[in-house]
Amino acid sequence: MTDNALTPGIVSGRLTPEDYAENFSDLHPRLDDHEALVAADRCYFCHDAPCITACPTDIDIPLFIRQIATGTPEAAARTIFSQNIMGGMCARVCPTETLCEEVCVREVAEGKPVLIGQLQRYATDTLMEEGVHPFTRAAATGKSVAVVGAGPAGLSCAHRLAMHGHDITLYDARPKPGGLNEYGIATYKTVDGFAAREVDWLLQIGGITVETGKALGRDLTLDALRESHDAVFLGIGLGGVNALGLEGEDKGGLQDAVDFISDLRQASDVANVPVGRDVVVIGGGMTAVDAAVQAKLLGALNVSLVYRRGRERMNASAFEQDLAASKGVRIITNASPRAVIGNGAVREIEFEYTDDDLSPTGQTFRLAADQVFKAIGQTLQGTDLPALEGGKIAVNEAGRTSVAGVWAGGDCATGGEDLTVTAVAEGRDAAMDIHASLTEAAG
Repeated sequence: MTDNALTPGIVSGRLTPEDYAENFSDLHPRLDDHEALVAADRCYFCHDAPCITACPTDIDIPLFIRQIATGTPEAAARTIFSQNIMGGMCARVCPTETLCEEVCVREVAEGKPVLIGQLQRYATDTLMEEGVHPFTRAAATGKSVAVVGAGPAGLSCAHRLAMHGHDITLYDARPKPGGLNEYGIATYKTVDGFAAREVDWLLQIGGITVETGKALGRDLTLDALRESHDAVFLGIGLGGVNALGLEGEDKGGLQDAVDFISDLRQASDVANVPVGRDVVVIGGGMTAVDAAVQAKLLGALNVSLVYRRGRERMNASAFEQDLAASKGVRIITNASPRAVIGNGAVREIEFEYTDDDLSPTGQTFRLAADQVFKAIGQTLQGTDLPALEGGKIAVNEAGRTSVAGVWAGGDCATGGEDLTVTAVAEGRDAAMDIHASLTEAAG
């Protein structure tokens, strides 16, 4: 990470306080009671609902929408939380347009799906605001489980195990729990400190001790955790960031997009976060879009997102791409970076157009840039880990690793897409397998 304070052109306070307040307001404000009833009334309550199959956490979507329609949003929230304890965050950040809403019968027939994500937020917010946790912890089993990583996978696993009466110690390397929900999601998607409030609410189940500032390989070893606990779950995410591999990559003004997003999320005032005049984001995933959009919202004059493949190959959904374009982000596809140009600090980035198979065409162009964000993927860090496969911890369907008594899930493990909702499902399912294993051993 470079020191932006020493890089000309990267400054804070580009906009008025009113502009910042508007730009970083809630992307999808919560539905009011009437809007929720109208939205729920559009559901056909399908018997063989395709939306359930499309949800990685298998939420009974027609049931919770029917519960909203009958005026019992608290019951709807319990239906959601029974499958996805982080249903509040998932309602805010899930790409519903490519999951449940994409297969909604209304979407297929009319091109306008039921607002499943917004209805889920309406229900979960209603119950959470009551301050009462919907589940009760079972009698203590005397079994202890270490959960390393307090992101979506780790939190989901810890909660489900605590419900079954196990004692959980939840370790995380950062100062605050939450993982990507706290540090890695665009500010306008989760306003008013929701990520931290959701963690506090989740911990009301009891039986979970949180220890922050504890990283695997630095402060913790897998062998020591196995000795002091009856089981271990690893939900450590992906801490490394891929490099561009270009000469001049160490010039001032180049920064990892995840660090930029984290700085913005942790800022007490977004007006204090510096941004360049001409910003270039390299990548095509959700992190790239989040960085590009937020750079524009902070007041950057020109923001370009450059991806090496075609637009249809971008990991960011069509909704996210359209959101970026609507905010004034220029999306350039089929172009790969070739050189960082500047004396001490970046001034331009040179790109070369590529064919669909990434073959270079020989045609190059340059973009003016005083700030460049790299968002070309993250990598697993650490040496004290179970066997790897494709750069991630190898797991079976239940999350079991190559090491006895050790499970893993979320972005650090082989499995589904790198989504919050997928991580929640993997943490939950691993917890159930851990519980079965501990119960069998006790019996």
